[in-house]
Amino acid sequence: MKKLILCSFLTLSLSIYAFKIEPPKVTLKETKVKAPFGTTKIKTPDFSKCASFIITDFGAVKGDQNKTSQAIARAIDAANKDGGGTVIIPEGEWLTGKVHFKSNVNLHLNKGALLLFSDNPNDYLPAVHSTWEGLECYNYSPLIYAYKCKNVAITGEGTIKAKMDFWKKWAGRPAGHMNSLKRLYNMSGQNVPVEQRVMVNDTANLRPQLIQFNQSENILIEGVSIRNSPFWTVHTYLSKDIVLRNLDIYAHGHNNDGFDPEMSQNILVENVTFDQGDDAIAAKSGRNPEGWRSKTPTKNLIIRNCTIKNGHQLLAVGSELSGGIENVFIDNCELLEGSSTFNLIFIKTNERMGGYVKNIYVQNIKGDKVRDGILGIETDVLYQWKNLVPTVERRLTPISDVYLTNVQAKNVQFISRIKGEKELPIKNINLKNVAAESISGKEKYISENVENFNVSTKTK
Repeated sequence: MKKLILCSFLTLSLSIYAFKIEPPKVTLKETKVKAPFGTTKIKTPDFSKCASFIITDFGAVKGDQNKTSQAIARAIDAANKDGGGTVIIPEGEWLTGKVHFKSNVNLHLNKGALLLFSDNPNDYLPAVHSTWEGLECYNYSPLIYAYKCKNVAITGEGTIKAKMDFWKKWAGRPAGHMNSLKRLYNMSGQNVPVEQRVMVNDTANLRPQLIQFNQSENILIEGVSIRNSPFWTVHTYLSKDIVLRNLDIYAHGHNNDGFDPEMSQNILVENVTFDQGDDAIAAKSGRNPEGWRSKTPTKNLIIRNCTIKNGHQLLAVGSELSGGIENVFIDNCELLEGSSTFNLIFIKTNERMGGYVKNIYVQNIKGDKVRDGILGIETDVLYQWKNLVPTVERRLTPISDVYLTNVQAKNVQFISRIKGEKELPIKNINLKNVAAESISGKEKYISENVENFNVSTKTK
């Protein structure tokens, strides 16, 4: 009897031990990136030990949007339940509606695969938690959406593309749209619960983002090509540990930023080609009360070895920056010959934003023609909000510690234009070996309300 009990105990112990040491299917890789503000550690998922789930095994049919949408959802669910897996989009064109991630899932597009998204707004209902230009709301689902997910990825050599015919009709700003923006702004200021800020099924026409990772972590987007977007192209919101690598992004509709990290941290963008109708990269952190309440800055953003074909700015900081933006490092990026840009670096805010900007480092940048200048900093940028709503609470934005080194352009209007507030001057702006072949404006450096503005050239 004692031997039987002992054997049973040993068997149970070995079973528990075996269960404990079973390796997880999704593991994490840590990337360490050195920057002037220190070393940033970024964890992204590795799916090499996970099973694959091909969407055709779940009922996907080329040309049948409903069957393909349902098959992708079932494959994602199966991969998630298996503890992690790769959902395969095979070669060919696959028409679909929204794609919603679950944790521990890699959406992988094989070479020659085209995941083509419908432009029917009804395909992106019911409404989900999202944002519009820094204001939280319930809106049409982003075409690819992850909400509170861990260990998620989009990889492969295929293409993600949005059909645009209908979304183009929503790109203007008619009276109904502007009134809805005003209503959303006021609800945010009055701290109305986000669940009550429903912005669908009226005349708001708030276009969804193409890809949004919302309150998620350990995110990898690698290898794919991205074509077209109803609104911002890739948007991370209140997320962390993010890598964008070896991407080709093209979107030339309205508000088509390439990448918008918002209140997100520990981010690496490398070897990405941007061809945008708006900013290539726009660092953001919420609008007014949204950013003040979250107190979550966009922080530790590293951009390196990227190519810009077109874009209003290589990097825009703001204008939605109420949660603060700090520790940004750009290195070894190039704006191709013939590219069209407004500024290389543009920091923009206004008297309603508050927040802060500090520790912006830019080095080893080559540009072609620039409509405005290499560096722009302006503190009175309000766009459509200027006459839409009054200033309810005035909060200025402290801006300091901006460093540009070895930045060259061919043709500019000015090298830098910096316009601060008299009661809160901009501080510590440093330009070293920043130059252009020709300058069309009357002034090389335009400075208003700036303290400690330093310019130096490389010595032989």
